[in-house]
Amino acid sequence: MQSFYASIEKGANRELRNKPIVVAGDPERRSGVVLAACPIAKSYGVVAAEALWQAQQKCRQLVVVRPRMEMYIRISMQITRIFEAFTDKVEPYSIDEQFLDVTGSVHLFGDPLQMAAQIRQRVWMEIGINCRVGIGENKVLAKMACDNFAKKREEGIFWLKRETLADTLWKLPIEKLFGVGSRMKRHFHRMGVYQIGQLADMRPAILTRHWGVNGEVLWRTAHGIDDSPVALDSYDSQKGIGHHMTLPRDYHTAAEIKVVLLELCEEVCRRARKKELMGSVLSVGCRGADLAAGTGFGRQMKLTEQTNDAMTLYEAACFLFDRHWQETPVRSIGVNLGQLVPDNVVQLNLFTDNHKRRSLAQAMDDIRTRYGQDAILRATSALEAGQAKERARKIGGHYK
Repeated sequence: MQSFYASIEKGANRELRNKPIVVAGDPERRSGVVLAACPIAKSYGVVAAEALWQAQQKCRQLVVVRPRMEMYIRISMQITRIFEAFTDKVEPYSIDEQFLDVTGSVHLFGDPLQMAAQIRQRVWMEIGINCRVGIGENKVLAKMACDNFAKKREEGIFWLKRETLADTLWKLPIEKLFGVGSRMKRHFHRMGVYQIGQLADMRPAILTRHWGVNGEVLWRTAHGIDDSPVALDSYDSQKGIGHHMTLPRDYHTAAEIKVVLLELCEEVCRRARKKELMGSVLSVGCRGADLAAGTGFGRQMKLTEQTNDAMTLYEAACFLFDRHWQETPVRSIGVNLGQLVPDNVVQLNLFTDNHKRRSLAQAMDDIRTRYGQDAILRATSALEAGQAKERARKIGGHYK
């Protein structure tokens, strides 16, 4: 979807249609990052993921709209239903991007280009959003067709074929290859690799020597090779459940950091219980206030038993934090529970009443489900350091 959040806001408010707008968070709470910019704003050089103050310097008349995540999610689901009218194989990739396997239904709508045009027309007529369509024989070709070519064409459609890669994909800078981020880009530049075609000409053994399996994956991607199917159950199984939070200010003391740490453990365990899962590996990570110095840590430990109990997880999280925190200011912190298994089989403990703990947690979950996430909180969340009430107003870190 083109400028998904910004396009939705323009559709909802006619006064914004001819103005440069961005959807961005609250800069006072360190969420002042551009989530989406409309084409008019982009013409001034505004890009997604940059700081709001930088965007405002590029465009003085910029209109800033606060995100409304509930509405964006609802519209994303409406778009999914449109796609399902064309094929039953639809895999969400993100809130504004999806893979469609049309092998079995393309003959009903003409050729792939005609089908893509019909999809774009349906989305525009029913949702009012302009979408770009990348076509390929597999997911990675379709993805790169959309990102690198369809977005730049007036018709918004591009078919990337493996036999034409030398004249299309291989001429692009190495960072345009799917899977190459800023760090990998620097690695390739040090190797003298600046274009995707240079990577495609390398022997896979050289890449695997540097990056293992991922090196071969990048070589295969450069050649348009991808065996992964469009899967309907991509998000049905999880390897871990985690929650990460950027703090509204730098936290300096262990006492205030542990307030947030407990809230994170509560949220992770609540989500684990909702999915009827528990885990046995805990990961705790934090980033320091000095991003240039790279302060902070990321550590994990094996728990003595599988759990989805918040206090059990919190005690272990405090152990990791006390052991590895270097008493430097903390900017953000996160907790992850891994090695998940169903929670219908529980190891009994002679010294802990796990049944009582599970019943208490279930009662708290029921109250939150009926009356809201902030209907019942631990007392520490009422302290100045607590973020649970503020977080209850958000979805995915952004306001509902």
